[in-house]
Amino acid sequence: MNVRRSAAVLAAVAVFGSAAAPAAFADDAPSPSTALPSGLYGKSDPKFDGVFRQSYALLALDTAGVEPAQKAVTWLTGQQCASGGFAAYRADASEPCDSKTAVDSNSTAAAVQALAALGGKDKNLAATVKKSVGWLKSVQNQDGGWGYNPGLPSDANSTGIVVGALAAAGENPANVKSQKGRSAYDALPKLAMDCGKGDGAFGLADAKSKKLSPNADATAAGVLGSLGKGLVVPPGKKAADAGDAPKCAKPDTAAQAASNGTAYLLDVLGENDDHLMSAMPGAKDQPDQGNTADAVVALAAAGQSEQAKKSAEWLAENSAAWAKQSGPAAYAQLVFAAHAAGMDPRDFGGADLVKQLSAQGPPPEKAATSDSASDADSDEKKDEGVSIWWIIGVGLVAGIGIGFLYSANRKKQQP
Repeated sequence: MNVRRSAAVLAAVAVFGSAAAPAAFADDAPSPSTALPSGLYGKSDPKFDGVFRQSYALLALDTAGVEPAQKAVTWLTGQQCASGGFAAYRADASEPCDSKTAVDSNSTAAAVQALAALGGKDKNLAATVKKSVGWLKSVQNQDGGWGYNPGLPSDANSTGIVVGALAAAGENPANVKSQKGRSAYDALPKLAMDCGKGDGAFGLADAKSKKLSPNADATAAGVLGSLGKGLVVPPGKKAADAGDAPKCAKPDTAAQAASNGTAYLLDVLGENDDHLMSAMPGAKDQPDQGNTADAVVALAAAGQSEQAKKSAEWLAENSAAWAKQSGPAAYAQLVFAAHAAGMDPRDFGGADLVKQLSAQGPPPEKAATSDSASDADSDEKKDEGVSIWWIIGVGLVAGIGIGFLYSANRKKQQP
């Protein structure tokens, strides 16, 4: 679940099978020729990440105690197809969805997490969420997991974000089962790698060989999903039995897969001064703020508050330029990380993430006071509920016939 630069698309085309969270294009990327909707967050082309970045922005603002503009919420609900699924972006939402509309699990799950948080007593939002959950259930793979598009194999990123959506909507993910009686908690352990070959990480499948390779972002999503958590995790509390770092063992259960993935993230972060690294084809390794933010949320959910705080502090000092370039989903990821680490998103390395995110779209209906923001940060009820890499790559891969990259789930059925 994280936001990456548009260059990531090139690397994404080489992969087939994981998803994360998008901010598909940097905000300095060319805007589409037609004017963007006034309720949409971000100025870049929303073709591959419109619904995703909107959902992230709305959920992050709600997490910070800010009431988003109604037209921003209305734009998001207007993107829903009659089936309940969401596509990455529909330029003309007045036209009904058809068999060519690329509805996907990731956009739908992100929208569910945002709208469930905003719902309250709003019957219309509740109905929208219910319909989307119904669609997600209808495209569940027989192994219990989800991929990006219906019909594609399950992957850790897609399965993880859908689990977060189910939890946010009040469902017990363990009770959402395929016709073969399998849930996400059956699928996720099979998407985790052995301790020897992958050091317990969740894997990303190669487009040609279909073999899994250790992937930090897939691991963060897999850990969250295995723990039944979503994008918003309360400030991390050290697990009662945390003690030393968890040990890797055969991932026979979702709980063990989560423990293994947590150990993997701790090891990689420890080797890289509390942050994760990534590399574009032909380029040197470089800090990956998006994946690091995702890892912070996953570690907080796993009770590893100490490392979560260290990595969040690294982000506070090293994410300003990245967020400015990447746009609303990036600011949202940082808000999620700050929240999970028990840090103030209004003073994150001297930056007011909430103000910066709010400036990416229509003015909020109601800005939180510092007191209400503090209350929101401590609200244990926000224990519910992605990476641009993922959605962008997904879109391009679909365009060349492989299917939306970072997943493998959409069963090719009409929305």
